[in-house]
Amino acid sequence: MIQHLTNRELFYRHLAIPSELPDALEIVKAKGIYVYDEQGNEYVDLVSGVSVSNVGHLHPRVVEAVEEQIKKYMHLMVYGKYIQSPQVRLAGKMAELLPEQLNSVYFVNSGSEAIEGALKLAKRITGRTEMIAFNNAYHGHTHGAMSMLGNVEMKYAFYPLLPDVHFLNYNVLDDLAQITEKTACVLVEPIQAEAGILIPDKSYIRALRERCTETGTMLIFDEVQMGFGRTGKLFAFEHFDVIPDIMCVAKAMGGGMPIGAFVSSQKRMKLLTHHPELGHITTFGGHPVSCAAALASLNVTVDEKLAEQAQGKGRSFVKQFQGHPLVKEIRQIGLMLAVELINSEVTDAVVKGLYKERLIIDRFLFNDTSFRIAPPLTITQEEIDDISKRVNKVLNQV
Repeated sequence: MIQHLTNRELFYRHLAIPSELPDALEIVKAKGIYVYDEQGNEYVDLVSGVSVSNVGHLHPRVVEAVEEQIKKYMHLMVYGKYIQSPQVRLAGKMAELLPEQLNSVYFVNSGSEAIEGALKLAKRITGRTEMIAFNNAYHGHTHGAMSMLGNVEMKYAFYPLLPDVHFLNYNVLDDLAQITEKTACVLVEPIQAEAGILIPDKSYIRALRERCTETGTMLIFDEVQMGFGRTGKLFAFEHFDVIPDIMCVAKAMGGGMPIGAFVSSQKRMKLLTHHPELGHITTFGGHPVSCAAALASLNVTVDEKLAEQAQGKGRSFVKQFQGHPLVKEIRQIGLMLAVELINSEVTDAVVKGLYKERLIIDRFLFNDTSFRIAPPLTITQEEIDDISKRVNKVLNQV
């Protein structure tokens, strides 16, 4: 009988999971930068649910917004059929904070869905089919997003995927010549995340923008991990003084609630409303409770100046680890760090040691010598100092 099984037994018996987790934590509550297991042990979340909990777990303003919206209504109708205050207020706030070219927001449920919508929009705008992405890029696991994923090992079992997709090397200027008048879109992470926080040259991103403009190609920025203050700017494109034609966001957007969006100009978005009608549609996209949470989270990020503080907090971590004999390099932008160690075996040992110290960290999909530090942006200097001592303790033990 189900009621006699523990949560752990149910997890392993009935929950479909994408990877082996022999020592999965059972989390019973979370607050700020901390999560707690069923024994009451406190763990520091240095992953933020993979860049989701930028304002921390259970930020009171986000919780209040969710509670207030639930009292009014939840799902009413498929996206775009009714005027719903949480949706339109959130869209208006985003348009206020973004350039004029990014003034129309299409809400979906996740980052992968945002990518799917952006790819379709680019094809609709240009009438072209060729799409370009980058080696070691990660954009999600739905069919279209996986087609743009720059790692064969993760996707070969699902072939055939979308046709006419080509891959360039990231931050390599000469490769940009492969973008032509046949190219519908170039999908790029302004900072490559799963490759291990690769930060491109500003001149490269500007050259990419220029090449797309020359060829009439839609430049799509995937800001799913890097948006909403993570990099020290509200959005990562602001570091490069360029504006994408389409931007994809999700993860931190909802303050812990599921939501995503692709953003472009109103003129371009209107192409999804005819020939055919319902060019893109979603039942739960822009769910009112998620939109209420997202608006509160965005206001917290702006009001508490979390983006402005992120770079200084990130540099504090760098100073604590830089120069350690096991640390080969630290790549950092805002509160997103890749700590690269001397080899993968050392990284394995450090990761295990950090877990014993109740520090939750994560590896990268396409970089086995680095580990990620990406705590909630609300982390304090005192917490950074304490965490850094524990990380250095593990580095010294290894």
